[in-house]
Amino acid sequence: MKILIFAGGAGTRLWPISRKSSPKQFEILKGDKSTIAMALDRIKDFGLENVYVSTNDKYVDLVYSHLPELDKNNIMGEPARRDLAAAVGLALMRLKKQGVSGTIAMLWADHFMKKPDNFVEALKKADKLIAENPKRFVFLGEEPRFANENLGWINLGENIDPVSAKASADKSIDNEDDILDKNLYAFNGWKYRPELLKCQEMFESQEWMWNPGYFVFDIDFVLELYKKHKPEMYIALQDMVNGEKDLATEYPKLEAESFDSAIVEKIDKDQAVVIKVGLGWTDPGTLYALKEALVDGQDKNFEKGNVVDLDSTDSLILNEEKGRLVATVGLKGMVVVNTNNTTLVCHKNDVPRIKELLKKIEEEGLESYL
Repeated sequence: MKILIFAGGAGTRLWPISRKSSPKQFEILKGDKSTIAMALDRIKDFGLENVYVSTNDKYVDLVYSHLPELDKNNIMGEPARRDLAAAVGLALMRLKKQGVSGTIAMLWADHFMKKPDNFVEALKKADKLIAENPKRFVFLGEEPRFANENLGWINLGENIDPVSAKASADKSIDNEDDILDKNLYAFNGWKYRPELLKCQEMFESQEWMWNPGYFVFDIDFVLELYKKHKPEMYIALQDMVNGEKDLATEYPKLEAESFDSAIVEKIDKDQAVVIKVGLGWTDPGTLYALKEALVDGQDKNFEKGNVVDLDSTDSLILNEEKGRLVATVGLKGMVVVNTNNTTLVCHKNDVPRIKELLKKIEEEGLESYL
């Protein structure tokens, strides 16, 4: 199995911790390692020679500085950001041109995970499922811990016996774990960011899992889906990878579309399965989500740096500037981030408006702060 880690996002929702010059996957948000270094640590059992990273051209050297043990030839740059349909297609075609075949695990560089052993085990199970049926698409579904309306959710179908008829008839099989995997389910659809009330119903039903976006599939199967459902993109990417068109000039012209809408939503339900996992997974996609990921209990604060607080609750208070004290009193549900050149203060409910704020900063001619 080949591991393909995507690390090209700009991380604007975590501004000002995350900047264009150093997005969140390169920041040390927890412990003493960046999230991209944590991502590599989790899958080293598969062999570093089998790990590839897809990122933006301007981050290639930055990726290598965080992952010096990785062969730099395994770090693939994109000349522009065109969303994941183009990025995944380009990465898969590059791997195919290098002679890669078989199972691909599509992962992310900016997540936290408390139970990496469960992750490795799930990936190994997914690899076996793809080897058994290359026309299969495997989702990893994280057991939800609460009704999170900021995530996508996967609907579980019936529990599945993953063993093929041939394997079932094989009397040499005596490992019960190989015969029946109680955590394997049919795929019954998904829903992106449901409203809170609906989200609560889904959570209580125990029939829905969080969707962390970890997909496992056969490279040829997904490339055939590109050829069928995104033929113009498929041909254009093929021409670029084969050198018939200039990548630097043609790639930015591609349609910007998500991998989910372009490819995953086109997969027949009977071709997809879900492995139910408990990873202790979190995606620190926003500043408040980062707070939730770093502390146990909603009312607790996350404080980092030279900070003194009095009687605040449910707040993130982060100070990166040495020689400056950040002092707070009686905050409730607030985000306070101080860096060496920027200070952000907002309520947790207004965190989604940070993108709007960044647009205004750019309009004010203050791009150097982005």
